[in-house]
Amino acid sequence: MAGSEVTRPLLEVENLRVELATRSGLVHAVDGVSFHLEAGETLGIVGESGCGKTMTALALQRMLPRPGGRIAGGAIRLGGEDLLAKSEAEMRDIRGRDMAMILQDPMSSLNPVMSIGAQVAEPIRAHQRPTRDGLHAAVLRMLDAVRIPSPAARAGDYPHQMSGGMRQRVVGAIALSCRPRLLIADEPTTALDVTIQAQYLALLKDLQRDTGVAMILITHDFGIVAKMCDRVAVMYAGRIVETADVRTLFDRPAHPYTRALLEALPSMEQRSARLMVIDGQPPDLRAPPSGCRFAPRCTLATTACLAEYPAATTLSPGHVAHCIRAGAP
Repeated sequence: MAGSEVTRPLLEVENLRVELATRSGLVHAVDGVSFHLEAGETLGIVGESGCGKTMTALALQRMLPRPGGRIAGGAIRLGGEDLLAKSEAEMRDIRGRDMAMILQDPMSSLNPVMSIGAQVAEPIRAHQRPTRDGLHAAVLRMLDAVRIPSPAARAGDYPHQMSGGMRQRVVGAIALSCRPRLLIADEPTTALDVTIQAQYLALLKDLQRDTGVAMILITHDFGIVAKMCDRVAVMYAGRIVETADVRTLFDRPAHPYTRALLEALPSMEQRSARLMVIDGQPPDLRAPPSGCRFAPRCTLATTACLAEYPAATTLSPGHVAHCIRAGAP
């Protein structure tokens, strides 16, 4: 329509490929991943360990392990800007200001010899250059926002003086200190007990509501997906095999791998002697198979599944699966 504007997603990832050079060969860690994320939306990325979730997140920030990791192809656009065309200096400005990441182990993010107040202050000082008083006030605001009790007193504490839950809150304060447009949370509750996990997830939801930040939540826990996410991308062996909104994925999973993951979950309604187990192992990504990568473990696989990778089948708006049986009665 004339005069109308077509709004683009906040984040667009197209055919992203990541390779890792190792002594035993070239690993195709991420192989043709595409997805998008709207402003204020939460996308869950789920799958087994080693399927490429964290490598995808690191690629978005151009923080792949060196010297072996590299982005071998594809496109990453944040707010319409091509991140792969940015220099390293430009990416340093974007990290923290426009996009930030929370890792699953807060002690891998925090400097043990710096106070938490100094660490929260670092990105604010780098990207906003406030006055000394303004910096101090901003640090206390962020610690208060993530519900650190007595922020003025705790700002001088060191990471070892805080519990695991409090350390993860500090990491969240650092990530959100410059109000980024995109937050990547890589299994942020793995090291927390169940009670603290629930509190931290509620905190992330509150912060998202208050700031409008879009979120990519990487997890293997479908309970977290159900509670936190708007849409879900299921990854297997370096590729996204199914994408759908949360309700559709739980009610009508289309890919055999997605169904197997859901069937492996314990149920409060149905008692079973043992949980469903996915037999076999994911393929070696140094030499991935040409067909469906889940076929060797799939109970429904046929010879056609081994011949070539299945094209995307759109089952409903936003619901896409890479399986030759998707949509079949």
